[in-house]
Amino acid sequence: MPPANLIDGRSIARQLQGELVQRIAALKASGVPPGLAFVRVGEDPASKVYVGRKEKTCAELGIYSETHVLPETASEAELLALLVRLNADTRLHGILVQAPLPSHLRATVVYASVLPEKDVDGFNPVNVGKLMLGDPTGFLPCTPAGICELLARSKVRTSGAEVVVLGRGNIVGKPMAVMLCQKEQSANATVTICHSATRDIRAHCQRADILIAAMGVAEFVKADMVKPGAVVVDVGVNRVNDPAAKGGSRLVGDVDFAAVQPVAGKITPNPGGVGPMTIAMLMQNTVRAAERAAR
Repeated sequence: MPPANLIDGRSIARQLQGELVQRIAALKASGVPPGLAFVRVGEDPASKVYVGRKEKTCAELGIYSETHVLPETASEAELLALLVRLNADTRLHGILVQAPLPSHLRATVVYASVLPEKDVDGFNPVNVGKLMLGDPTGFLPCTPAGICELLARSKVRTSGAEVVVLGRGNIVGKPMAVMLCQKEQSANATVTICHSATRDIRAHCQRADILIAAMGVAEFVKADMVKPGAVVVDVGVNRVNDPAAKGGSRLVGDVDFAAVQPVAGKITPNPGGVGPMTIAMLMQNTVRAAERAAR
C-alpha cells in the first residue's frame, strides 16, 4: 500500500485524460479530429523516450499524431522550414518541438516560429506574454500547468501559501512562479525563486509550505531542508551511476525521496508524479487548440 501522503500523478493524469474523451469524440463528430505533430532533432535517448510516451497517449485517446525526426546536424533553416510546413497543415492543431535542442540551434528562434495558436507547449513569446499578464486565452507550459493541477486535485491550498521554487529555467521554474502568484483562488501564493546564486537555500526551503524542486541536481533536497508537513513536488530527472542497476545507472529526482517522504505532508513520487501530468496537460492543450479551430 502506498504511503498516505503520496500524490499519485499517474492516477490524476488518468482522471484528466478521461475528461478529454468526450471532447475528442465531439471534435471527431464535427469533422475536426485533433492532430498533434512532434518534432525531434537528433537521437537523444531521453527525448526518444519522452516522445514515445506522448505518441502512446495520443493513440490511447484517439488523437492523430505524427513525428518528424531531423538529424543532429540539421541546420536551423531546415528546422524552421519544417515548422513552416507544419504551421500550414490544417490537420495539425498542435506542434511540439522536443527539448533539448542541439546547441547550434537557437531555442528562442525555434519556439517563436511555432504559431501561437499551435504552440501547445506554451513556449512561443505570445503565450509567455499571456501567462505573465494572466490572460487565459494563451497556452500554459505543460509541466508547471500539470503541477498546478496536481496541487488543486490533491486539495493543497495555495492561496496565501509560502512557495519556494528551486530553479529558474524557462520550461519550469519561471513559469511555475508566475502561475502560482497570479491573483486567482487556485494560485495567489507568495513565491520565492531560488537558484545557484541564492544565499542559504536551506533557510528558504525550511520556511516553504510548498517546495517545488526543478533545478536538475540529483537528490539535492534533504530531509533537514523541509518544513515538517510541507508539500514537496519533485520535477527533476537525473541519471546517476549505480552498478547494481540495469545498464549501470538509474534515474532519480531532485529530492531525496526516502529521507524526505516521512517529513513531508504530501510528496510526489519520482517517477509517477509530475511526468504523467505533463503529458496529460499536453493532450488538454491540443484538444483546446482543436476546439478553437473548429469554431
